[in-house]
Amino acid sequence: MELTTEERAMLEGAQGLGVRRAMEIIVALGRVFGAQRLVSVSSVQVAGVSYRNLGTAGLEFLRDWADQGAKARVPTTLNPAGLDLQTWRELGFAEEFARQQQAVIEAYGRLGVRATCTCTPYLVGNVPQVGEHVAWAESSAVSYANAVLGARTNREGGPSAMAAAITGRTAAYGLHLLENRRSRLRVKVRCPVRSWADFGALGYLVGREARNRVPFFEGLGSCCGTELKALGAAMAASGAVALYHVTGVTPEADHPDILMDDAETFTVDNLRPAYEALNATAREIDLVWFGCPHAGLEEMARIAGHLDGRQVTAALWVTTARRVRDAAQDTGLVDVIESCGGRVLADMCVVVAPMEQLGFRTVATPSGKGATYLPSHAGLVVRYGTVEQCVEAAVSGVWSP
Repeated sequence: MELTTEERAMLEGAQGLGVRRAMEIIVALGRVFGAQRLVSVSSVQVAGVSYRNLGTAGLEFLRDWADQGAKARVPTTLNPAGLDLQTWRELGFAEEFARQQQAVIEAYGRLGVRATCTCTPYLVGNVPQVGEHVAWAESSAVSYANAVLGARTNREGGPSAMAAAITGRTAAYGLHLLENRRSRLRVKVRCPVRSWADFGALGYLVGREARNRVPFFEGLGSCCGTELKALGAAMAASGAVALYHVTGVTPEADHPDILMDDAETFTVDNLRPAYEALNATAREIDLVWFGCPHAGLEEMARIAGHLDGRQVTAALWVTTARRVRDAAQDTGLVDVIESCGGRVLADMCVVVAPMEQLGFRTVATPSGKGATYLPSHAGLVVRYGTVEQCVEAAVSGVWSP
């Protein structure tokens, strides 16, 4: 692997032990994947934030790195935590977990990472341009960055993303290279895809088929960012899709030769198999969850509109970034939702939260990613459907097919 003079100096410890440790990670990964060089990154998004996932060992790892003088040198944002950092006590989370979670946030702060605590960094100012190299870790954010924004990133692990932040570099392999951004799977959509839940259902089916390939969608028509967010998040959860193209929509879809001549064809003519796979048979609903990936203002407005002033009987949570919540507070959306008995929460994700502390058993969600992960990660029984169905479940406390 070719290294510049500055990169070799980092590797040899000229900029301190923390930087050397980070560069060792970057170079080792590059050699494993056959990279010939490194590339500079304009931003980093770090996963591995919830104390439920990191534990004591992960927290000490971060503290040790900070003690060695490591510090992010490019703008770096942080994935969701395991609780709302301001209202955790009201929600019923244990004080010990909150204390350890705050310690994780503080450790990242020492490393120069912004405590954005969101899986949608592109909604809080981290918006790379077409062709920019970044090093992002959260699967749905990686998909959005590659497909919708046209940036270039692999799906980084927590340590490798942090190493990229400290060095400002990542290895040039995988989706950083144009030849690996071409599609070997043509997806022909032959059924209506209307709601956000439909886009999640489509993503669930395609992710299972694609695994880690790059799908090329035909027949979707025009799509907005919220729909593409749902599509990509579900494909990243059911498979390992980190990039996709939608003809006439995403920035690279119309590039010559982006669809390979020998591409396999996968036709989707019915979304019912996805709805059946993602749905259990529970009738009573304890929790209705919106915001996986984190909700934007458009999604909150839709939820508020369907609530239409009615009081909920099941718990209703909307998770979002703190900055987005502040904007929703300014526009009155938070007051509308919370006056109906719902909660607009920041910083957290239900998938990585210690939900066993709160007593919930069943959850309804319009998120394909959430419905895929919740049974195994949070031990919850899931009903999956449209925003309208989920709002009705929150109001009535039961699921109506």
